Amino acid sequence: MARRVVAVIADPISGSEVVEQLRSTADGEEVDLRLIAAPVEANPLRHTLGDIDGPKREADTRLQASLESLRDAGLEARGEVGDPDPIQAAQDALLEAPADEVVIFEREASESRWFEGDLTERAEEAIEPPLRIVKLASPAANGSPSHVVDVEEAARGTVDREAEREVGSAYMPGLSRADLAGMVAGVIGTIVAIVLAAAVSAESAGPPSGWKAVAIGAAIAVALVNMAHVVGLLLMESVRYRGGFARFFRTLSLVGTPTAVLLNLIILLSS
Repeated sequence: MARRVVAVIADPISGSEVVEQLRSTADGEEVDLRLIAAPVEANPLRHTLGDIDGPKREADTRLQASLESLRDAGLEARGEVGDPDPIQAAQDALLEAPADEVVIFEREASESRWFEGDLTERAEEAIEPPLRIVKLASPAANGSPSHVVDVEEAARGTVDREAEREVGSAYMPGLSRADLAGMVAGVIGTIVAIVLAAAVSAESAGPPSGWKAVAIGAAIAVALVNMAHVVGLLLMESVRYRGGFARFFRTLSLVGTPTAVLLNLIILLSS
């Protein structure tokens, strides 16, 4: 009986290394391969706006090129364009027909895109069959074969990451200690930035201008960023505060908060 494999791609794939990854667990059996192309947008904003026609056409082009490359390498496959979320695309394919293994191709960590930051964790939480995450070097402009740089595997079954959550109650979502620490640091940092901005304002009378306006603006900006991050952590757990926007606001909070505090402190000491 053929080994049933579902493979999800967001870039064109080709070459002997990819074929070997798709055949490596077959133990000499024939491989029944379904290739799913995820029409992922270039950035989270375009993804949120939901303009999917263009990405679907591009995904179909990648799919056809990948199918042709695999067939040229001696591996028969069929395929289709799936959901924009690679994990959802794999789940949809499994609903249509079961599989013995799911393979998800993504770019290596140094070249990962906005939707790939927590892809492995999400896949381990959501996908039941044995899972393989194959990391590839970004596709070369000259169409050279895909190069495998790393492989991560997970056994059959899903991972319950809620069991790793250590802080929470019946009235708030579970938070890891890292989430809680980041949230507390963001709130305290925002308060400090506001106090420093108020101190700068007290140094001179009149409407905000010059460095006084900069200090107030920095405090307002960091307050908005941390408010968005805290709201995401506390109120958006039901829709999974993850992906590009989550990483974007988390980074802004971690970098912007100490930057705003330091900036306002320098302005206060210099005024």
